[in-house]
Amino acid sequence: RLLAAREAAEDEEVGDLYKRSTGDPVTDELLRGIRKEERAHSHTVSEMRSGRSDGAGDGTAQAPVHPAQERLDKLLGREKWHRTGGGWISGAIYGANDGLAAVFGIVAGVSGATGGSSFVLTAGVSAAVASALSMATGAFLAERSEAEVAAANIERERQEIAEHPEEEREELSLFYQLKGIDEATADAMAEQLSKQPDAMLKALAAEEFGIAGDRGDPKEAALAAGVSTGLGAIVPVIPFIFTTGTVAIVSAAVISLIAHFLVGAAKSLVTLRTWWSAGLEMTLAGVIVGGATYLVGLALPT
Repeated sequence: RLLAAREAAEDEEVGDLYKRSTGDPVTDELLRGIRKEERAHSHTVSEMRSGRSDGAGDGTAQAPVHPAQERLDKLLGREKWHRTGGGWISGAIYGANDGLAAVFGIVAGVSGATGGSSFVLTAGVSAAVASALSMATGAFLAERSEAEVAAANIERERQEIAEHPEEEREELSLFYQLKGIDEATADAMAEQLSKQPDAMLKALAAEEFGIAGDRGDPKEAALAAGVSTGLGAIVPVIPFIFTTGTVAIVSAAVISLIAHFLVGAAKSLVTLRTWWSAGLEMTLAGVIVGGATYLVGLALPT
């Protein structure tokens, strides 16, 4: 624990304190030198931690983490922009987007057809519940299916390595050559990895199937999708809980468009878009969906 605390302090100093420019070239050069020393200290502490058994204190020994893997995880953790494709954040934003847009369209359409009567509340709540459950089950099944397909591919690749090691070694070498590595070096890398079946399997899985790292948790995906969809879907319905008629219709439109902007702006957390452009784009989509379905509702006989 003491080493972990010291390592955290080293990282904070390297990541925050010594990267700030003082405006004085001499001082900045001195700070750069200090930063290099702090990085060396941080690396030393990391190696000290990796050399200890995690279960030494309670008698339960665990396999030590490879120093390179620990160092890589730390570097990736410092890249605050780094996002994984299957992350729950993107799923939650997508769910809120889907629930908000779909139920806003339903509420607008039923409002146009009924003049904002109590039927809108019934239709809106039913649609919100259905959307949330649909998104949750869909996310769960999709994530689990991806995990099952990945596991099947990895198992087949494991068998290929066991049955045809030379062919798989050549295959890995060719993948490296396509990345610009010369043949001799690629062959040497593949030969070295072939001595560690698990490492070779990981490399081939990444090259052939794009499988790198752990898969997402189906339960986490379902929870993120279901809750976010339900929260987004209930927004257009809220005014009809308290009132009906024109006041409810206008209120629903206003808060729904505001919510569209906020959800769109939230997309900037996982994309390179600016928050205001993503928000305006989402708001425009809401105007189109709400306006079109409201006109359809007006045109339908009641």
